[in-house]
Amino acid sequence: MRKIFLLLLFTPVFLKAVEPEPSAMLNTAAGAEYLSPLEKEIIYEINLFRSDPAQYAEKYIAPLAKKYNNKILTYPGDLPIKTVEGVSALNECVRELKKMKPLPLVYPNKDLTRAAEDHCRDQSKTGATGHTGSDRSNLRTRIERHGNWEKQIAENIAYGNTSARQTIIFLLIDDNVRTRGHRKTFLNPNLKMVGVACGSHPEYKTMCVMDFAAGMQIDN
Repeated sequence: MRKIFLLLLFTPVFLKAVEPEPSAMLNTAAGAEYLSPLEKEIIYEINLFRSDPAQYAEKYIAPLAKKYNNKILTYPGDLPIKTVEGVSALNECVRELKKMKPLPLVYPNKDLTRAAEDHCRDQSKTGATGHTGSDRSNLRTRIERHGNWEKQIAENIAYGNTSARQTIIFLLIDDNVRTRGHRKTFLNPNLKMVGVACGSHPEYKTMCVMDFAAGMQIDN
């Protein structure tokens, strides 16, 4: 952004600074050219719910309760999905998010993205799932190939989703995950950096890896 200054000979006019639109503030990945449009949307969606978890739950998650037929969820514009817990997991998620205060936004990081790309590229070939690579790498070893992390790291992976919103909502609901580990990662206020890599998967068609860190050291 460029600022233009005008010097007037008469009474000066002071213009009030224009506040950026909320959507622009949430779009922290807008300038990250190494990310695909979908990967940028993933980061935007994370920031959308972190900026106001209660509103996000009310507007985007709660209405899906009407889309369940027993344990089958018919997600708008997509194929029906068989869940394990049914609508109870969704209702629990909505209750928790409605109690949450706004969380810090997340910002893209190239080193974390490279780590996520490593795992996405690997599983796109092998068809495996989970957090262990075919070379037996884990999240920590993959991140440390590219940089040094600070304090805390975490990883969320989604398979078979067709949009950024669907990906984030399903991980927030965390059906059939007893610990709700994906949701806890998303709601962790200390995790402020993220790398995202989305690609194809032999069995589930699509996959998306999200690697988080509290911070990443910058090389001098």
